[in-house]
Amino acid sequence: TTALGATRELKLSCAEVLKLPKHANVVRAIVASDWESPSAGTMDLLPGSPKVVEFDSPTPTKRDLWRLEEALSRVETDYDLVIVDTPPSLNGLTQLAWTASDRVLIVAEPSIFSVLAADRAMRAITEISKQTAGRLKPLGVLVNRYVPASKEHQFRLAELEQLFGSDLLSVAIEEHSAVQQAQGAARPIHSWPGEVAGNTAKSFELVLDQMFQSHRADNNMRSSKRSAKGLKGAKIRRGAIQTVLDLVDEP
Repeated sequence: TTALGATRELKLSCAEVLKLPKHANVVRAIVASDWESPSAGTMDLLPGSPKVVEFDSPTPTKRDLWRLEEALSRVETDYDLVIVDTPPSLNGLTQLAWTASDRVLIVAEPSIFSVLAADRAMRAITEISKQTAGRLKPLGVLVNRYVPASKEHQFRLAELEQLFGSDLLSVAIEEHSAVQQAQGAARPIHSWPGEVAGNTAKSFELVLDQMFQSHRADNNMRSSKRSAKGLKGAKIRRGAIQTVLDLVDEP
């Protein structure tokens, strides 16, 4: 929260919002970031809190799974994009976040343990999509803190490519001190001086572009399905008996 420029006094945190996901609590908890945007956009935050550990059970209840979804539904129309950061585990908080999401971006470092964790996460996404959140899909796997000159990193990147194929994002976030420096100063990487910071910012922009492309593809698919259903309905209303029989035969 601090690294994202939320320097104002916090009234509530996500812990209180999860405990009582009502509109008034969500609005009171949201704070504006001090980051300046060249596009005149704004970024709001729902601050974290150590108290959320209450909801981090390995086996959350069905009621708990939907708490974040309920909270975000109060304000989601106010935003173009909502990003939920989760702990590096598959416990309750991560499951809450995934239940409230359309896509999951798996961030993996080029190490053996991170490769294994990414594989577990991908399988967990499939399971949660089947059981709870039918719209949930993986956005892909993003390699973070990559050092191109490292033989170990090159090997692990090739391993990730073999394991995930097209699900591995083509862009990798390279390891540079500029990222830590910008974070420590609570400034966006786009505002940090130097060519390295500029190149890193472009990498993040490519990831963001892929998020919006995925969102547009989803909307187009939903529109196509609605159009197809409307066409079938129109044919039935005009007495097209064969269409009715075709619908009955569909799986």
